[in-house]
Amino acid sequence: MAAEGDRVATHYFACLDPAYHGWRWAVTVARASRARNVTVDENVLLPGGDALLAPDWVPWTERLRPGDLGPGDLLPTPPGDDRLVPGFTDALGEDSPLTDWELGLGRARVLSLIGRDDAADRWYSGDAGPHSPLAHAAPMQCSTCGFYTGLVGSLGQVFGVCANEYAPDDGRVVSADHGCGAHSEIVLPSAGSEPPPPIVDELGYDIVHTQGSVDETAAEPLGHS
Repeated sequence: MAAEGDRVATHYFACLDPAYHGWRWAVTVARASRARNVTVDENVLLPGGDALLAPDWVPWTERLRPGDLGPGDLLPTPPGDDRLVPGFTDALGEDSPLTDWELGLGRARVLSLIGRDDAADRWYSGDAGPHSPLAHAAPMQCSTCGFYTGLVGSLGQVFGVCANEYAPDDGRVVSADHGCGAHSEIVLPSAGSEPPPPIVDELGYDIVHTQGSVDETAAEPLGHS
């Protein structure tokens, strides 16, 4: 029981329903001045310290993750999205054949500096960047590959698109210092080339004489006198 005020108290009772483990009933009663009987004010079910609770509600815009958008789904972009700016501002300051088309006749909004930097950080630190296991195992970088096609504008200084249908990143944005095993300049050894000599570690094993082997340290047999 907990006193809530003058002639007001709350009584707690354990909830016996197995679906509400750790919850308890709270019954608040009150007594008017000079009255002999109490009155029930409210009766609610409240969670206790070990009650199972649902996670805090998060708006769907914050729950959305890359790859969640499916066919037919619509994802509205908020008007104040800092990744975009009006098309006539030319925030990136890049010459493009689409510039005239964007000045009032094309896209209402274009990529902002914030949107460009966010995309660059996401691409560079992802699987298509230089720190992925695929890039670490690659013999050469994408910047020297004939299938690497650079992007236009400032992003093209660091990123391009892979155009090799046999590469794992075909049709995807990759960094110039990314790499894979499908590099255009990888040359397989010719069939007539001799394999390199085997590398023998003479310190990693012991020589053991088998039966019938010649013991060089054995003494020569004595002749008959």
